[in-house]
Amino acid sequence: MNHDRTVGNKIFDGVNYVLLALISLATILPFIYILAVSFTSPHEVAKGGFILFPKEFSLSAYKYIFSTDTLVRSLLVSVYITVVGTFINLLLTSLMAYPLARQTLRGRQIILMAVLFTMLFSGGLIPTYFVVKAMGLTNSLWSLMIPNAISAFNLIVLKNFFQQIPDGLEDSARIDGCSDVGVLFRIVLPLSMPAMATFGMFYAVTHWNQFFSAIMYINDNNKWPVQVLLREIVILAQSRIGDTGFDETEIQPLTIRMAVIVFATLPILAVYPFLQKHFAKGVMLGSVKG
Repeated sequence: MNHDRTVGNKIFDGVNYVLLALISLATILPFIYILAVSFTSPHEVAKGGFILFPKEFSLSAYKYIFSTDTLVRSLLVSVYITVVGTFINLLLTSLMAYPLARQTLRGRQIILMAVLFTMLFSGGLIPTYFVVKAMGLTNSLWSLMIPNAISAFNLIVLKNFFQQIPDGLEDSARIDGCSDVGVLFRIVLPLSMPAMATFGMFYAVTHWNQFFSAIMYINDNNKWPVQVLLREIVILAQSRIGDTGFDETEIQPLTIRMAVIVFATLPILAVYPFLQKHFAKGVMLGSVKG
């Protein structure tokens, strides 16, 4: 009986390993394809087919997207938006989530209902634009950071995380003379690093991928984030193919698109390994209790 159960367990584990390997392969194959095509020569790409390893290695796509000086400037704009915007997000979310986590806060339920209301209903695109314009934020990088400074979902989860911190720790800090602000920054936030790292990653990815808001609010191309500029590079490359005097064998729109994807994705992927150890823990801890 035990022998049959052991064999069954081994078969079950083997099937799981095969399924997980297939799912992992299906997940990673698109990334390998994108990377391979971006380094493949235009002549080989023109032949078509699925490329997993470039037979003719070429950097023409990357030379093309780096042929303009504005790319570095847009990259710095995106870095600025991501770093400053994420700091604002975490600061304001923490300052709002901490008092909402205290059961003694007057009007707490009303505020929570107002927060939940924003998750179900929004003013819409045009009213949001009018609000941003009335605040004088148009054509400013603040328009990409201030309007979405607090995510309602992240706020609720972070509030739940703060509620799990023992009250005794906060009471001890207050006995030692800490104010509410001191308790937040000296006790609560240091104990909440997994959650802060998790939501910092969420906010950072959102800022790095700023695209539609930048098109809507930013008119000065010197203030474009990298996602908008890379879109313009792809459009320009497609318009030049087949235009007068441009050699189609010199570059392919497909390799341009793949190089753009790699360039736009690589920085945020490079940050993830440093936060990965906190990532799963932060999500789980913040969602255990309601």
